Amino acid sequence: MTARRALFWVHLTLGVAAAGVVLVLSATGLLLVVQRPATSWAEREVRRLAAPRTEPFSIERVLAGAQAGPLPGAPTQVTVFADRAEAPLLALGRESVVYLDPASGRVIGPGSARARGFFHAVEDWHRWLAAPGESRPTGRALTGAATLAFVVLTLTGPALWWPRRWVRAHLRPAFLFQRGLSGRARDFNWHNVLGIWSVAPLFLIALTGVVMAYPWANDLLFRVSGDVPPPRREGPPAGGGREDRKAPPSSLEGLDALWTRASAHVAGWRTISLRLPVPAQGPVTFTVDRGNGSRPDLRAQLTLDRRSGAVVRFEPYAVLTPGRRWRAWARWTHTGEAGGPLGMAVAGLACGGAVVLGVTGLTLAWRRGRAWAGRRAAAAEEPTPSDAPAPAGESV
Repeated sequence: MTARRALFWVHLTLGVAAAGVVLVLSATGLLLVVQRPATSWAEREVRRLAAPRTEPFSIERVLAGAQAGPLPGAPTQVTVFADRAEAPLLALGRESVVYLDPASGRVIGPGSARARGFFHAVEDWHRWLAAPGESRPTGRALTGAATLAFVVLTLTGPALWWPRRWVRAHLRPAFLFQRGLSGRARDFNWHNVLGIWSVAPLFLIALTGVVMAYPWANDLLFRVSGDVPPPRREGPPAGGGREDRKAPPSSLEGLDALWTRASAHVAGWRTISLRLPVPAQGPVTFTVDRGNGSRPDLRAQLTLDRRSGAVVRFEPYAVLTPGRRWRAWARWTHTGEAGGPLGMAVAGLACGGAVVLGVTGLTLAWRRGRAWAGRRAAAAEEPTPSDAPAPAGESV
């Protein structure tokens, strides 16, 4: 068996075995690419204030007003925007958010339950095939294995699709869609063309997915960067998490001074976020972002002493170790958001191409299997030498 034929069988076997899960990951990945802009558009009316705020902002007043009113869940984070026309955002667990009046803290309105619920369900399918509770580890194992298989597919595919000769007659059917084709020829052309044009972004998407799916891949990323892998943290029980617990009210005393210090520490910030509840003792940590939330090089963590306001720790991107930098970029490269609108468009097109690759790959495999079964059946019907008629003039 030649090396090319061996690669073909590896490609075919892995493609057929992982096709179902890969199709789910590709379709849900395409939807998740537009999650941020779609959610922002769905909440545009409640998110934008009727008139920009003019009075000095008080985080103490806003949180006190929010905690005094009825909330559909326990607050987990508050985010304030530099744009005075944007209402502060209060997160209530993983799915629900409400927007607050920046003057009183009263709830202006909830976020779009339909949009956030939809994308939450899509993310569950993408991460663990929407497996419930105790079955999530099995779902994670399946999506992780399919992602790893897809990395191999993106490596073996170009080797199979690479033109044997770099001449126009061979390059056109490999790189361009051909008209007038049908059946196997059409599927083969689509599979080749989409595979060649989308292989680079799909490889990055799959590779970063493996890093997020497997601890050994995450550790390998740190080691390749010359860094020491961080200690592993135990996650919350399946189906549970911080949002499932009723959190105590935040301690608000002195937060205004800390907020003022945090907003002055990083010039050009666009959002400042604070995890809730805020403890009465110990340091307070703010996440200050100069971008849209998907650029790790524009994000920093600032920890201030609760009593004095002194800087306990400031961690901008520049002070992160190489491993932490690579890991931060891996998360946002996976969705294409690290590249801005262009990166998201490329990721979306690549995910859409992966759906077509999966469908055409399965149809090609099915056609190949049907042809093989037909040849087997034809061979079985051929007469054996003992059954063949005797030549004229000879007795049987």
